[in-house]
Amino acid sequence: MTKKIIASRLAFALFASLPLLAPFSAYGENYPQARRIVSVGGTVTEILYDLGAGDRVIAVDTTSLYPPEAKSKPNVGYMRQLSAEGILAQKPDLIMTEAGSGPPDALALLKSSGIPLVSIDAPPGAQTVAERIRAVGEAVGKSAEADKLARDVDARLQALQATLAKSTAEKKKVLFVLSMANGRVMAAGRNTAADAMIRLSGGVNAAGASEGYKPMSDEALIAAAPDVVLTMQHGAQPISAADAFALPALAASPAAKNNAFISMDGLFLLGFGPRTPEAARELAEKLYPQAAIR
Repeated sequence: MTKKIIASRLAFALFASLPLLAPFSAYGENYPQARRIVSVGGTVTEILYDLGAGDRVIAVDTTSLYPPEAKSKPNVGYMRQLSAEGILAQKPDLIMTEAGSGPPDALALLKSSGIPLVSIDAPPGAQTVAERIRAVGEAVGKSAEADKLARDVDARLQALQATLAKSTAEKKKVLFVLSMANGRVMAAGRNTAADAMIRLSGGVNAAGASEGYKPMSDEALIAAAPDVVLTMQHGAQPISAADAFALPALAASPAAKNNAFISMDGLFLLGFGPRTPEAARELAEKLYPQAAIR
């Protein structure tokens, strides 16, 4: 396995474990003249391309894997381990980052360089996707395009929620497993991107008694009794159904009995960007295959 693939998988795992952060702080910052944008954060990069500004992006970070053409741009490293010198070497006229980027000293150097730096801050959740799109659009002078995209995303999310509201299927308890080490499961509790996506897709977070991404004891896993185990395809150490259900604490769970295991692309599932309605719908279809969610 190449170092690039390993780095990308590690980036996904770390990206997914970011805590929820404060609301937006990017409004009012407008740089329509920017033609050399360094984009840090997979969701910001995806939005820039969707707004028709992809040709203005000159470099990206390791979480910027969509659209595929973004991967051909020079890479400035993982969003939480940035090098100010590496970014400045790209000669940008605008630096855009997602909240959680760092380290702080690198951001301080970037700010002191005099090059505009815009941070797009938003907690993951259906209610913030449109806001994030509009913030990116305003920053690069694409407000009209962003408003159109945001309204389209909102309409698709509302359509999904209307469909789910009609479903008579019993809600399933979903355990999102970020990683496994030494027989311990690192699961997503409340106030995480995974928790938000589970709820958006009509599920119940089986680890909702805790907050953040935390290891679960065997007793907690047994008590959680998940109906479904959900993971990312590109984690630092991808987890299979065999891996998960081999754990004694999960072996007797409803999920194990029904071999109910779902693995999805990490950025698609947890990015909370323009593709969120599709990600939520795909997860809902996998959770409730008999419910005809279309």
